[in-house]
Amino acid sequence: MCDPGAGGLRGETRRRLAQYSGLRGREAQPGEFWDVVVITAADRQQERAYQRQIADKVARKELPLGVRYHVFSDPPGPKIGNGGSTLYALRCLQRLYPRELDSYTVILIHAGGFSQRLPNASALGKIFTALPFGDPLYQMLDLKLAIYIDFPSNMNPGVLVTCADDIELYSTDGLAVAFNRPGITALAHPSPLETGTTHGVFVLEDASSDYKDLEYRTCRSYLHKPSVDKMRKTGAVTLNPKIVDLSRTQSDVSTSELVYTDSLFYMDHGTVKVLLQFYEDLGVINCEIDAYGDFLQALGPDATLDYTEDTANVSKVESQLTAVRRKIYFLLRGTEFSVIVLNNSKFYHIGTLQEYLYHLTSDTSLQAELGLQSKVFSIVPDQDENLSQKACVIQSLLDAKCKVSPHTVIEYSKLGPDVSVGECCVISGSCISIRCVIPDKSFVSSLSLMIDGQVMYATIMFGIEDNLKKNVGSLSDVNSLQIFGTSLLQSLELWGIRVSEELFSGDQKSLSLWNARIFPCYATLQESVWASVEMLKAINSKSAADLGDARRLSIEEMLAYKNINEMLSFRQVLYDEIQTLLQVGVTSGI
Repeated sequence: MCDPGAGGLRGETRRRLAQYSGLRGREAQPGEFWDVVVITAADRQQERAYQRQIADKVARKELPLGVRYHVFSDPPGPKIGNGGSTLYALRCLQRLYPRELDSYTVILIHAGGFSQRLPNASALGKIFTALPFGDPLYQMLDLKLAIYIDFPSNMNPGVLVTCADDIELYSTDGLAVAFNRPGITALAHPSPLETGTTHGVFVLEDASSDYKDLEYRTCRSYLHKPSVDKMRKTGAVTLNPKIVDLSRTQSDVSTSELVYTDSLFYMDHGTVKVLLQFYEDLGVINCEIDAYGDFLQALGPDATLDYTEDTANVSKVESQLTAVRRKIYFLLRGTEFSVIVLNNSKFYHIGTLQEYLYHLTSDTSLQAELGLQSKVFSIVPDQDENLSQKACVIQSLLDAKCKVSPHTVIEYSKLGPDVSVGECCVISGSCISIRCVIPDKSFVSSLSLMIDGQVMYATIMFGIEDNLKKNVGSLSDVNSLQIFGTSLLQSLELWGIRVSEELFSGDQKSLSLWNARIFPCYATLQESVWASVEMLKAINSKSAADLGDARRLSIEEMLAYKNINEMLSFRQVLYDEIQTLLQVGVTSGI
């Protein structure tokens, strides 16, 4: 049975997309769009990459014009988390706009990090991940700005904090989502209890009225990735109003119980000033602060200090962490905390390869809501037997004889006639012209590098289900790491790579596929693709691959050597080639 609320959500989403599309490439009027758009980055190199891409998007008129776009990278030193990035970005804004900031509406998008779970976004950033719709092609940045298009005109001056890898779609039955209350205001979405264990969960006061698509509620406390038992004990679990109210039909939240989970939050400038003063007093941040876990858990009348001792979700625990958390708790305690409940909303996360493949090739709900296409700005000759309709091709050029299986994404790539790609694969930024079969569940991505003043290329390949973040503490444990479901140790032997201290880059106490020096680099893109294909063949046939004495790099090192200009130039050349073919009438399959 269909959900009657889905039509409203889909219609409102399409209206927001159309409104944003109308703004792309023209001057935004006062109050029509954000005064300032800020993207955070992990380091200066990532900052430069983001700045270049924003400049290119502005030049191509893909973004609203007359807007202050900024990228701020975290200061050098220890990892400071998105909470530390928030504080640092606010200080950067204060220095740029000492008088004007109080009157500005600001969107702050956290896009730092190296996307180890979505490595096709590692080099150029998750916020610039391409999506299969829009003209010009939408990226995650465009989608987030489009989905939030109504917020600036219904918002008091302040800062909206969000992340780069999630999508919130919602219907409000014509009511405005208004960020006009003092303190901090967060959005909440109905979710199954299981979802609550990996997100933030709100403990709300009882609703004072009948079910509505949009409700303003008072929040008693905020729980960060709580257990189901804790959700129950604190009163976070509630009955699904779409089931309790029999006048409405059951939605995607099909259980009788649910919790309200987080996505983004807004701070008025009074709260911003409090945090800025805290940052000035602190002087320097030497620990990982979470904008959600550390800021929001301090709020609400039922908030306690307990969370300041919990380090379960911290990647590296620094000695100052508890003390800094306690200071934040006492600083923000008493701050007004409101929650806007969007009962007819959906929250999509696109932060892993599995989520990315599912949402772009299999998720019929998201495809209908956003108008996702199987082919967008690509040359894909119309041969149904060779290209699955369940594949997704984005700004790519495929030969008529190349074969692409279902549930596979091809982006920014060229595939020749003798290429066969299996199911559930990701091919990104590559040019594959040799005869080859890419097995099911493969990831292939080519990067341009600058090493000692010379342009070089390396092609990453591994299994979609491989865990790049899994690490071991010593060389004797390397056998527990797996690539393509095979022991890394066995694969190294097939590739003629000796296990030694030089095998891994970076931290020698954290050895993983991410920092394993296994990918050879060459002077041409074609050679790097050939090498990766040979490595794949060796694993599948259990026979040795002779790759000569080429220098081998880890993914970690590739990102340090990445050649942003060359990678973006590759995309531009591909764009021009596709555009030319379209103009001369090669439109079959587009």
